[in-house]
Amino acid sequence: MPQKPIPAVPPLDWLRSFEAAARLSNFTAAAAELGLTQAAVSQHIRLLEERLKTRLFSRLARGVALSPEGAAYLPHIQSAFATISSSTTELFEPRAVQTVSIRVPISFALLILVPALPDLAEALPRIQLDLVTIHRPTDYDLPGSALDIRFGNGSFPGREAERLTAERLVPVANPALAGAADWTSLPLLLVAGAREMWSEWFAAAGLAGHPQRSHRFDSFVAAMEAASSGAGVLLGSRPLVDAALKSRSLVPLSDFELSSTSGHFLTRASTARLTSAEQDFRQWLLSYLSREASA
Repeated sequence: MPQKPIPAVPPLDWLRSFEAAARLSNFTAAAAELGLTQAAVSQHIRLLEERLKTRLFSRLARGVALSPEGAAYLPHIQSAFATISSSTTELFEPRAVQTVSIRVPISFALLILVPALPDLAEALPRIQLDLVTIHRPTDYDLPGSALDIRFGNGSFPGREAERLTAERLVPVANPALAGAADWTSLPLLLVAGAREMWSEWFAAAGLAGHPQRSHRFDSFVAAMEAASSGAGVLLGSRPLVDAALKSRSLVPLSDFELSSTSGHFLTRASTARLTSAEQDFRQWLLSYLSREASA
């Protein structure tokens, strides 16, 4: 009668005893962690070594030490247990609250994402966000989350990018300034970086620029607050200013809008594997912004 083939995967209780004993360097400590007797852990290790025909531990006066073969085997077992644990959580504990960490430019966070949080809570009640606001491009170089939102033309080396917004630029100001005979004589509010595009807007609109005084800000949201206060004219980035235009805390001063190649993009490292919560957040954000754009 032919012999049954030996299963390629040893029994999981043997592997659990091996992983705990290897991590703790002690059979007794492993037994206490697993709720077993020291004799049971020792037997599991012995049976595993017999199955593999390899010595996995060296027995010491106090505790044990991994053999070279055991040390090579350990990370594979730990990785397998981690995969099982992660898969079990994702597939069979969908009601558990899951956190999605994301880095976001401060203007996008305050003007787009924060107002959308009630919609997120209704659509994905088991997801909570951990928001890190970005003030300088170099902040993205720090270790962080798998996902981030970036402003630019869509080219981010080493990262996959999905467009969230397409920028359109229009001069806006406090309604009290809307009646000015020549708004181009008012102070201009400048934003450092990619949005410092007043000269491009004037050229595309066929208007002459002017050299009068201006105020410069390091974030769009700060410049927008200054515009709402009546400090001058902001080259408003739509859709960031859409809510302010709707509430009429700001009003457009021209019918001409300059379409820009820039916008906001949801990005992730090309090698990143998103969790189910991150995938759900991604799909919600794309859907939400699509609905807002068509409203």
